[in-house]
Parts: sequence; structure tokens; C-alpha cells
Amino acid sequence: MIATGTGVASVHTNPKTSSLGHSVVMTRTPHRISFAGGGTDLAAFCERDYGAVFSTAIDKYVYVTVKRHSELFYEPIRINYSKTEQVNELSEIENGIARECLRFMEIEPPIYVSVIGDMPASTGLGGSSSFAVGLLHALHSLRGERVSAGQLAEEASYIEIDVLKQPIGKQDQYAAAFGGLNFLRFEHGGRVTVEPQHVPANKLEEFFTNTLLLWTGMQRDSSAILTEQQNNMSRNLHLLREIRSHAEQLRGLVGDGALDPVVVGAILHESWRRKRELAKNISTDQIDRWYETAMTAGADGGKLCGAGHGGFLLLFVVPEKRAQVRNALRELTEVVVRPEVHGSTVMMPSPR
Repeated sequence: MIATGTGVASVHTNPKTSSLGHSVVMTRTPHRISFAGGGTDLAAFCERDYGAVFSTAIDKYVYVTVKRHSELFYEPIRINYSKTEQVNELSEIENGIARECLRFMEIEPPIYVSVIGDMPASTGLGGSSSFAVGLLHALHSLRGERVSAGQLAEEASYIEIDVLKQPIGKQDQYAAAFGGLNFLRFEHGGRVTVEPQHVPANKLEEFFTNTLLLWTGMQRDSSAILTEQQNNMSRNLHLLREIRSHAEQLRGLVGDGALDPVVVGAILHESWRRKRELAKNISTDQIDRWYETAMTAGADGGKLCGAGHGGFLLLFVVPEKRAQVRNALRELTEVVVRPEVHGSTVMMPSPR
């Protein structure tokens, strides 16, 4: 069991960059799938009760490259993601995560940052937090600094929640930084406990063969949905406690060594029903039709990944019914995923 607290001010105590550990660094940081408990990691809930999320990192990644930009170029700062920014000052950077990570780490120009991912943005797989964790990891390595998963998660949470005022919790940052299959517990005051779930490799692979991840083709901004959840917190406490209990039930299945897809599917189904009541627009008529089609065709249960209103539909289906469920939803694109045991990793140069 790994316990990690808050206290970003005491975590980041490094001086400004005067000498760098490396000239170029690349990090690889995983996306995540949250099976149950999403929403209970929001601070508005943790102020009243503890939160819990059962999630896993997956083998889909955000890759971040940082390097000292050559003085032969005429822009002191270049940021490449879905667009390219070429600016003179940190304050001019439009990408909030890139701007605030560079500012937090006190990185001075010239600097080059490039970001590319395996999955589309805004699809419920925690990509923004994977970017924040991966960029911070790269910048620490650029300075020649080793950094723990807990520190990365807390720094990324500080930037996204406290600086950028995103209406999110801490589950995505911790999933990206630590990797693996985890039960995450969120306490009053911001303290987070990471409890790795020890499942034999063959059992974990078998567990994933019962999942079906389908791309709806819908990208969405989750801020409005999460803000409404925050505003509805008092009336939704009973729902969130039920959703938290679903994460605890999944943890119990791991302890019993029985990750039966039928049981897991039934838990996710109940959790999805409760989640749809937390705010308007978590689902859509089209998503409801897809989900009902899947259930009629033989799925045991599932959910929409992330805050809702688009992204990926996750289903649990026993192997003998997989083909008929897949055929019933043939208009959707399947993405095969497997568990990732590692969190954010420095790919280049090799860690010292």
C-alpha cells in the first residue's frame, strides 16, 4: 500500500534551470480506464466523505518530447500538439497545461515541446492528465532530476485543479503516474492512497479479453458536466456513495481471486445507471441506444468512460457472446487494449 499526500509547495523546491541533465527527453505516459468510482474523487465529495476509484492504466499512451530549442530558430518557444504554437514568452502559450508546467518548473526559453498520443483527446481516458504527468516528468528529467510517481501525480493535480481551475479530481493523475491496476482512495484534505491490485498476469489478461472498448466517434469537453456534478453534490451524495461501493465491490472481487466478467459487468451496469443521474447530458439518446443494443445482444454490462456524453463505450462480454455483440455494434470502431503495469516512463535518454 502506498500513501501519498498533498503539499506541492514542499515538493517543488528546485532552483531555476541553470544547467540541464539532458539535451532532449521523451516520456511515455499511459491512458487509463476507470471501472467504477468516478466522481467520488472530486474535492466537493471528499470534503464530506472519502472517495474511491477502481481503475487501470492501459497500453495506449501520450508521448512528450522536450529539448533545448536551437538558437538558430527565431522563436524562443515552440509547442507542437494538435496545433503548433511559436511564441516568445511563456505567458503567450495558449495550451494551459504546457504553459503552467513550464512556469511551475521555472523552465526558461529557448524550449521545444512536442506531444503526440495514441488516442484522440477528450474521450474519457484521462489524456489531459497523462499529458500533464508526462510533461512534468520530461521537464524534471531534462533538469537531471529523479521524481517519484507520487510527486508527479501531486504536481499534475496542482496544475490542473489549483492553477487551471479544472473541475476534476485526482484519479487521472494518479493512474497516469503510477500505472497498473489500482484501488485509489481519496481523503479529506487531498490525501490519496494507492493500493495496487495484485492479479496474476494470466488472470489479468483473461479479464481484459472479456472487455470490449468501442469508439463512439464523439469528442466532448467534460468541464460542463463535471461542473454540474459539483453543483449537484449535496443532492447526489447518496448516488456517489453507491458508486463508491461499486469500486469497493470490484476490489473485493480481486481479493477473492474471482474477476468473473458476468459479476463485473453487473457491477458496472448498476454503476452506469447511478452515474447517469448525477448530471444532465452524461448520456445521449444515441449512446443509450448503443448500450441497450449491446445488452440485448448479450453484454453483461458496461459504461461510458470518463465524465460522459461521448468518448469510449466499455462493455463486459463473455467470449461466447463477443461476436454477436460486436456485430450488433458494427458501426462503432473497436480498440483493443491491454493492461499497462508501468506509469509514466522516461524513454529517451535511458534513466540513469
